[in-house]
Amino acid sequence: MSTEGAQRAVWGEVEVIRVVEWQGAFAPARTLVPDSTEELWKDNGDWLVPDHWEPGADVAVMALQTWVLRSGGRTVLVDTGVGNGRERPGSPAFHHWQGDFLGPLERAGVRPEDVDLVVNTHLHADHVGWNTRAVDGEWVPTFPNARYLLPAADAFHFGPDNAYGGGLSEDDRLVWEDSVAPVLRAGQAQLWDGEHRVDEHLVLESAPGHTPGSSVLRLASGDDRAVFVGDLLHSPVQILEPGCNSCFCLDARGAAASRRRILGRAAAERELVVPAHFGGTGAVRVRPAGGGFAVEGWAAA
Repeated sequence: MSTEGAQRAVWGEVEVIRVVEWQGAFAPARTLVPDSTEELWKDNGDWLVPDHWEPGADVAVMALQTWVLRSGGRTVLVDTGVGNGRERPGSPAFHHWQGDFLGPLERAGVRPEDVDLVVNTHLHADHVGWNTRAVDGEWVPTFPNARYLLPAADAFHFGPDNAYGGGLSEDDRLVWEDSVAPVLRAGQAQLWDGEHRVDEHLVLESAPGHTPGSSVLRLASGDDRAVFVGDLLHSPVQILEPGCNSCFCLDARGAAASRRRILGRAAAERELVVPAHFGGTGAVRVRPAGGGFAVEGWAAA
């Protein structure tokens, strides 16, 4: 895995800063996307390599990254990575992870106290980790002045009442205790459902399936349109075959339906699609093709 820095773009009146914590080989391609075929990867290898696939080892390449949005005079973080020093026995890649997240963030011009809003697209471990950090043996909010927007459906599912029932692991409990509950106790969290307007440029929208509360963040400013889709996509092969879910999707039918809906609207409205874990330039424009979609072009995000 390689450590990266930050890249910047301006979409309308919103500055977008992409902070990459790491990028590299993550998991066997068809372990990550179980319903995908060997042919799907090989037939598209000319553009999947090197940013999304290592063909020799047949391993998917992914990134761990956060987007900083400067919008309406506020600094907004979209997802917060894995976090350091966490107990994740069921996730070897993240168990006792030690990465440099705050360093690249500060080099991008963002100190923890500068952050006004944190958006967790959903409450999986690699999207909430730096919500908190350890201070004197206690987990406390990393961003002391921020409001944290959490999907209510995920809070109900992953929280202690487990309102949805099932689908939980020991890692889920640990994630809740070290990365979510401290933010709730500090009074810095806001739960939302359905749709939530962040400001004149940004709107959160539910896109359930990957988790009960999975969401996307839509950006519309001037002539520019983009949608930060979280884990709706783990690999570009899911653009080509939107019925293919990742191994992490809790509701396969719901995840596929949300994926088709969001990609269809992105194609129709010329929205750049910005997934949480794509390497390369980070953003992609899609168009309808056959029963799915095709990659029309890549853009920096």
